[in-house]
Amino acid sequence: MSTKDYVEKDYYKVLGVPKDATTAEIKKTYRKLAREFHPDANKGDTKAEDRFKDISEAYDVLSDDKRRKEYDEARSLFGAGGMRGGGTNGAGYNFDFGDLFNGSPAGGAGSGGIGDVFGGLFNRGGRQPQPRRGADVETEVTLSFEEAVDGATVPLRMTSQAACRTCAGTGAKAGTTPRVCPTCVGAGTVSRGQGAFALSDPCRDCKGRGMIVDDPCTDCHGSGRATSARTMQVRIPAGVQDAQRIRLKAKGAQGERGGQPGDLYVTVHVDTHPVFGRKGDNLTVTVPVSFPEAALGGTIEVPTLNGPAVKLRLPAGSANGLTLRARGKGATRKDGTRGDLLVTVEVTVPQETTGEALTALEQYREATASQDPRADLFRAAEGA
Repeated sequence: MSTKDYVEKDYYKVLGVPKDATTAEIKKTYRKLAREFHPDANKGDTKAEDRFKDISEAYDVLSDDKRRKEYDEARSLFGAGGMRGGGTNGAGYNFDFGDLFNGSPAGGAGSGGIGDVFGGLFNRGGRQPQPRRGADVETEVTLSFEEAVDGATVPLRMTSQAACRTCAGTGAKAGTTPRVCPTCVGAGTVSRGQGAFALSDPCRDCKGRGMIVDDPCTDCHGSGRATSARTMQVRIPAGVQDAQRIRLKAKGAQGERGGQPGDLYVTVHVDTHPVFGRKGDNLTVTVPVSFPEAALGGTIEVPTLNGPAVKLRLPAGSANGLTLRARGKGATRKDGTRGDLLVTVEVTVPQETTGEALTALEQYREATASQDPRADLFRAAEGA
């Protein structure tokens, strides 16, 4: 991507978010658009594929606070045309060039990002095309509740740009080879004068590749790149949360000219469980107990997610909603230890009572008639 393209491309407009959008708003919008335009959901639709690439490119910059700041500064600096200076009497710039242009969002030196402006600012000569890092790839996976708690290895099918297999990335038809671009002499960039400065732009004739393809490959049409679909086994760590985004280094699209692969970002969705819930590293479960168990106390048996049931001591006089804790029976943490199982007591009332049970309850009511559980409520109401 050229410097001109980079600073003129409105990533906020691509995602349809305002310039003051929060990171959470940007992420929410991106996920919605990515699902809509993902190549797997729009097979054969090149417009959707191009839209997906633009969305991913915009999200890569705007989701990273540092890269977003650099992008905003670059657009502020160059967007209105030319460089705007600062300092005393216009004699200097009021920002640090090193901070702004090192590690450019578009991939660093040679990638056509902001840093490439100064590659030719004081040097009118061209440079050889540099390795270019591969694009980051986004995908999603759905895990069962148990897989999310204990971790799982899952197959992921990904679609990304890679070197064309037919021409091995040269862009030329079999039996032919590209030739050096006569315009940029293989540099991939051309310099244009602007007063005392010279700015470098990608060569229009070779589109920044430094080579001209006279007889293009029939599969990639001379670009040297093609859409590649592959399936790989990915390990999802134990304890992953619903909607969590995992980064897998160097598992994204292949780089160009020997550049490093991009990263793979996996958004995890977790199915619900009919019995267990989750609160951070702890699992939760609601266990019904009878009125005699709650009143008199005792030992109750509680199920666990992937192991034998545990026995917990229920104190006498336990109220509805009391929470007991079974240590070490929760989700796996990053350090390998496990959270706890939080057991909520739910006192059940029989729907129908007859015989000896009815007689016993009536005797209990008579024995406790002097104990009004609502007495404190009325006293508090009267004193309010």
